[in-house]
Amino acid sequence: MYSEPMSHLPDPERQMAFYDGVTVKRGIAWVLDTVLIALITLPLAALSIVGLFFIPFIFFLVSFCYRWMTIAGGSATLGMRFMAIELRDAYGRRLDGTQAFLHTLGYTITISTFVLQLVSVIFMFVNPRGQGLTDMVLGTVALNRRA
Repeated sequence: MYSEPMSHLPDPERQMAFYDGVTVKRGIAWVLDTVLIALITLPLAALSIVGLFFIPFIFFLVSFCYRWMTIAGGSATLGMRFMAIELRDAYGRRLDGTQAFLHTLGYTITISTFVLQLVSVIFMFVNPRGQGLTDMVLGTVALNRRA
């Protein structure tokens, strides 16, 4: 029974409370994180006139580091924490630094192409565990935080 990696996670049919509203919460968390990243990026870019020409590149770097470090530090970005959700690996554990890096890399690749991003969002709505492309590849899942 426990030979399947996903068997260590809450069952989406018997333990629905772990998955209720997670996809919408992830969307709201994404908006909150994007605003926070922009608020960090703008002062960094404004420190020099040259930085203003590289805002997209600075935003990309800040976003990658922000997501990697916050997920590695608590298995959730600040937006996810605000929305009371967290990422777990296939065995129900919090993501470590390597898993957080891989999740952030997968997320970055996914959002770099509109088609991949669209497919990922569709998967989040139709998959019983609410997993996007990166989650499916890594075996991760976003869950409502345990009380």
